Amino acid sequence: MDTSTHLDVLEGEGKALAAAAASAGLDTPVPTCAGWLVRDLVQHVGQIHRWAMSYVITGRTTPPNENDSPAQPPPDSELLGWFGDGHAALVAALRAMGDDLDCWAFLPAPSPRAFWARRQAHETAIHRADAERAAGEHPGYDPAFAADGVDELLFGFFAGSRGRLVADPAVRLGLRSIDSPDAWTMTIGPDGREAERGTADADCTVSGPASELYLLLWNRTDASRCQIDGDAAVLDLWREKAQISWR
Repeated sequence: MDTSTHLDVLEGEGKALAAAAASAGLDTPVPTCAGWLVRDLVQHVGQIHRWAMSYVITGRTTPPNENDSPAQPPPDSELLGWFGDGHAALVAALRAMGDDLDCWAFLPAPSPRAFWARRQAHETAIHRADAERAAGEHPGYDPAFAADGVDELLFGFFAGSRGRLVADPAVRLGLRSIDSPDAWTMTIGPDGREAERGTADADCTVSGPASELYLLLWNRTDASRCQIDGDAAVLDLWREKAQISWR
């Protein structure tokens, strides 16, 4: 997906998150974020949007450090407006920047602008799912966007050797979208992970709509809407060990 599309999605997802939060109510528990109320969710995403925008508008090239402090959210009566203002400002800042924007980014991307547009689109989309879960709804996504989110997870967050997601002996997890042409295979070994696009022999293959695979891999739903072939313990390993440790 290109940057313009990611920005369109980011704009829509932020508005949808705010609407779901208003529907659920700020004091409602978020079932997909243990210990959080909707208030905490809105505060978190509002802070993340402002954090991301600080890199976009200043061109800062160094990662966060202990001296950084998150934006302080306002009282409940102003919280959704504060969220909306920060979201709109982030979208506007990214739209205004050229592809030559130079600032810090923490996942591979064609450019920092492309990185921040994609990352914030998925950040906001997954947290929109949290807000909709709190409102009693089952979230869904366009298959192409959901597949892009699976790609970001496998080739971004879980590329390389960092994190707890390891296995000895190595195992292979296959993922197959039934409503888009996308498929992936991830080898989880004792020293890290390696992902490839396409189908391959796997110890466990999970098939389902791209939207369900996206939510499943982000631990926002179970596998009830997917088909599991092979050793389900491989999927259990993902569910237990695949935790995002950065923003």
